[in-house]
Amino acid sequence: MLCIHLKNQDPYFCLAAEEYLLKKFNAEIFLLWQSHDTIVVGKHQCAMGEINYPFVRENNITVARRISGGGTVFHDSGNVNFSFIKNVESPSEISFKKFTGPIVESLSRLHVAAVNSGRNDLLVEGKKISGNAEHIYKNRVLHHGTLLFNSDLQNLGKAIKVVPGKYETKAVQSNRSAVANISAFLQPKMSLNDFIAFLFEVQLKKPENKTYELNDDDVQNINQLVEEKFSTYEWNFGYSPKYTFRNEKEIEGKKLKIELKIEKGIILESAISGNFFSENDSKIFAGRLKGKKHVFGDLSNEFKSLPDSLVYAFF
Repeated sequence: MLCIHLKNQDPYFCLAAEEYLLKKFNAEIFLLWQSHDTIVVGKHQCAMGEINYPFVRENNITVARRISGGGTVFHDSGNVNFSFIKNVESPSEISFKKFTGPIVESLSRLHVAAVNSGRNDLLVEGKKISGNAEHIYKNRVLHHGTLLFNSDLQNLGKAIKVVPGKYETKAVQSNRSAVANISAFLQPKMSLNDFIAFLFEVQLKKPENKTYELNDDDVQNINQLVEEKFSTYEWNFGYSPKYTFRNEKEIEGKKLKIELKIEKGIILESAISGNFFSENDSKIFAGRLKGKKHVFGDLSNEFKSLPDSLVYAFF
């Protein structure tokens, strides 16, 4: 098994690296990586329906989509991501416990008793410390997960806090869980860098495993995937299943009702009603929204006379 520690903390690069290593390599792989503040949604999720968009935008939190299913997770500099890529001969060899087992074992060496939740999570004392997902490509499986070590849990909660009922979609929904940091259970304490080194060394102690550094060709190919897929609006937002957005707000004693129908990240239909705008202005604004991306930049360009707080009513 090749053991790789990615030093590049760009989430798009790291997610692209997973796909590249899965599809272009034959060797089995253990991968560790981190990223700056990022929400990562599952392949089949509605990105806008999983995030607190105003908070995410105002705090420069990246939104990314991975190639595996499952629910939304939050990465920051206090979180460590692990990936296993293994060759399998039949679907019967694929199980979450098979891939989380080495992590559970590693944590047990630190006297942290992690258990599988029965879903796709690892729990310590009933609280989630790791969310996991898988993707199968031919005879290879990618299993990856988060490890909350000393993440900003308050920031995490705000970033993925959504208002129920705004988004109507058939997309996969996340199950929110109480979370905790691994560092809270460690005695004696250890640094994040020591924790990463420990996880890496556990794998390297196996005689069949060895380190691997990405070469120039690897990096070039991964960057191409970043440019063509992982950093694009079409992948991160446009890949969302079609959805309907509805919102109703009272502003300065007046009502504003909004309904948008979005497909592939593009507003196909829009309706604005209530008495906040005149009937004529409502029709004009609604008409101008058609064909626009459902993102702040596109909508604020159409509502230049309105404050940001009002534009956020459309998210």
